[in-house]
Amino acid sequence: MSLLHKIKTELASQINVGLKKQGTVSAADFVFPPNPDMGDLSLPCFGLSKNLKQSPNEVASFLVGKIKADGFIQGVRTAGPYLNITFNKNEVTRELFKEIFKAKEGFGTNKNGKKQGVMIEYSNANTHKEYHIGHLRNIAYGDAVNRLVAANGFEAIPVSYINDFGIHVAKTLWWLINPENRENLDNTDVDKLPSKGGYLAKTYAGSTAALADNPEAKDEVGRVMQQIESRKGEIYELWQQTRQWSIDQFAKIYKELGVEFKDTFYENEFIEAGMKKVAELYEKHFLKRSEGAIIADLEKFNLGVLMFLRSDGTALYPVADLPLAIAKFEKYKIKKSIYVVDIRQGLYFKQLFKVLEQMGYKQELVHLGYDFVKLPEGMMASRTGNVVTYDDLKRKMVENARQSTKEKHPDWTAEQIEMVAKKIALGAMKFEMIKVGRDKTITFELEKAMRFDGFTAAYLQYAYARIQSILRKAESSNLKFKILNLKLEHPKEQELATKLMKYPEIVAVAGEQYEPSEIAKYLFELAQQFNDYYHEVPVMKEEDGLVRESRLSLLRAVSQVLANGLDLLGVEVVEEM
Repeated sequence: MSLLHKIKTELASQINVGLKKQGTVSAADFVFPPNPDMGDLSLPCFGLSKNLKQSPNEVASFLVGKIKADGFIQGVRTAGPYLNITFNKNEVTRELFKEIFKAKEGFGTNKNGKKQGVMIEYSNANTHKEYHIGHLRNIAYGDAVNRLVAANGFEAIPVSYINDFGIHVAKTLWWLINPENRENLDNTDVDKLPSKGGYLAKTYAGSTAALADNPEAKDEVGRVMQQIESRKGEIYELWQQTRQWSIDQFAKIYKELGVEFKDTFYENEFIEAGMKKVAELYEKHFLKRSEGAIIADLEKFNLGVLMFLRSDGTALYPVADLPLAIAKFEKYKIKKSIYVVDIRQGLYFKQLFKVLEQMGYKQELVHLGYDFVKLPEGMMASRTGNVVTYDDLKRKMVENARQSTKEKHPDWTAEQIEMVAKKIALGAMKFEMIKVGRDKTITFELEKAMRFDGFTAAYLQYAYARIQSILRKAESSNLKFKILNLKLEHPKEQELATKLMKYPEIVAVAGEQYEPSEIAKYLFELAQQFNDYYHEVPVMKEEDGLVRESRLSLLRAVSQVLANGLDLLGVEVVEEM
C-alpha cells in the first residue's frame, strides 16, 4: 500500500468513526484540490449530505473536528462544501523518500491483481508483408499494457499471434511463381538483402497491382492457397522459406525494441483444428449454411453474421481464432484474455466473443482497439506499398540522434554515440505511439518526435540524464543524501514531493484503463516541474548543507520515478546526453 493510500485510508477511518454509521467514506473519495494553496487533499461532501440530512457546507464543518491534526496531518479546514487537509510536509516527504529508496524499481507497483493470470495478445503481424509504423503502434502499446498489467500485481502473459496463412500470402506467392518474377527471386542473393521481409513487402505490393489489372487471376490465387493448405509441393516449400524470412525479421525487431513473448502462436497451426470445430458446430446446428458459406447467425444479439467459410470452402479468421482462444484458455488457465488489435476489428471481436460465450466459455475477453497511424500527407496502405517501414524509420531516427549526439559530445567514442543514439531513437519511436490515448489518431512526424523540448521521450530522457549529472557531481564531492533530517521549505519542493506521491495512483489508474498515455502525461508534468524547480532553486550552490543535501534527495527521488515510469513505457533511460 502506497503512502498516499495509507493516509487516505486513515483519514477515511477517522471520519467514519465520527459519522457513526450515518455515512461511509472511502480512500477513493478524496481528491486533489485544483490549487495547492487550498490544501493537499480534499473531501467533497455532496454525497454525505443526503445521509446526514445537512447541506454539504454543514457536513464539511461537522467533519473538521473528526480528524486529528497530528503525524502526517498538519491541519484541516473547510472551503464551502469541501473538507481540505494539509500535510505535515517534511514528515510526509521523509516517509515518501523512505518508500521510494527502499522500493527503488518497485516503487509505484502494487499487488491488486493477486497474481491472477492475464494474457495480452499483441503484435499480430502478417508474414509476407512489411513491418511499418502502424505495426509499431501495436507493439509499443501492447508492450506497455503488458508492463502495466504486471505492475498492478497480475501475472502478465504476453503472446503473439502471427497470420501466416491468409489470402495475402497466396497473393504474394502467386506473384513470385510467375516465371518472370520467379527469375528475379532466383537471381536475388537474399542473404545479402538488408531485409528479406522488406523484399516480400515489395512482392505483395506488386501482386496487388498485378491482380487489379487481371481479375481472372483470382482463381489462380485460390489454387495457390489450396496448395499451401495441402502442405506439400513446391509452393508449400516456397511458403516455408518465405514465411521464415518474415519470422526472422519479427524476431530482430522484437529484440531491438526489448519486447519478449511468453509464447507465439501461428495461424497455420490452428486451421486443421478450426475446420474440425466448424464441422462439429455445423452438425450441432450452431453454425449454418447461407448461400454456400458457413456462418454464425448473431442477428438476435444485434451483431449481424459472422462468416467462417467462404462458399469456395476457404477459411476466414474465426476458423483459426476459435481454437486459438480455446488453446489459450486450456494451456495457461487464464481468466482474462486481452486482444490488442486496431479499431477496425471491433465488430469482429464482439462477434467472436459472443460465439465463445455461446459455446460455454466464461473467461473475460477484452478487445483493446487503437486508432490509425498516418503520415502528414495521409493514410498508409501495405497493398500499394505506401508505408513508412520500421527499418527505414529506425534508420532515419538513429541517424538524426547520432548527428545531434555527435555535435553535443565531440569527445565521445563512436560506441558511446551509437549506444545513446539508439536509445534516443527507439525511445522516441515507442513514446510517440503511446503518449496519446489509444482512441486518438497519430500523425507521425519524425522531426517533432526527436525534439528535446516538448512532449517527447527525449525530453524525459534528458531530464533524467540531467539529474544523474548533478548526482554524480554530488557523489564526487562526498555529499550525502538526507532522508531523516529534511529541510524542504520552498513551495516548488512541496509541489514536486506531492507529484511524486501521486505516482502509485497513476500506475493503478493507468492499469485499470489499459492506458499507458496516463503514465506518459504524468512523466511529462513531473519533468516540467523538475526543470522549473531547477531553474529557480539552487541545489549544488546552496550554502545551507542540510538544505542542499535534502534537495539532492529530492532530485534522486525524481530520477527514480522518471526511470520507473519510462520503464513501464518500454523506454530506456540515458545516463548522459
